Amino acid sequence: MRIYLPSTFPRLAAVLDAGEVGGTPLTAYAVTERLAGPDTAADDEELEYEALSGAAAASLQLLREDPSAPRRRAVLAVEAPDTIVGPPPAGADHPAAVTVTGTVARTRIAAVHADEPEAEEAVAAAIADGGGSREDGGGSPAEGGGSPEDGGGSLEGHELLWFATQELAYLLGRD
Repeated sequence: MRIYLPSTFPRLAAVLDAGEVGGTPLTAYAVTERLAGPDTAADDEELEYEALSGAAAASLQLLREDPSAPRRRAVLAVEAPDTIVGPPPAGADHPAAVTVTGTVARTRIAAVHADEPEAEEAVAAAIADGGGSREDGGGSPAEGGGSPEDGGGSLEGHELLWFATQELAYLLGRD
């Protein structure tokens, strides 16, 4: 099952060093029955984008909790075994939210999505504006808010870039 794990650059460094994503349980985002419900006209690509967007909004929350982290969102795209993916955590509002209950080996990471350095100012503004906050449910379009990937508007024009897993060291400036 493809899941999207919100992250930060310090957490990406920990994954690179440890060779795995630990610290479970973790909240991740995936194409769930709740997201793809019977009334949804979206195709698979749109549903995956919604799940990625939920993780991007959650990355803003992680950045809010770690003021020393670079102001760049990060999301890990992971091919997780179904056995470690469970129902959403209590209180999760986003329809793509799921719980990861086991360690994810680095070999299961399919890609990394991250902001370019030029987005740092806009990400900092989105955090200051409350984008991705727990109170607003991440601003999911499915819930009538602004795009969770754009922090409700302040990140407009700053799409997450795609990086191959082999580029993780480069992304972190360790190449």
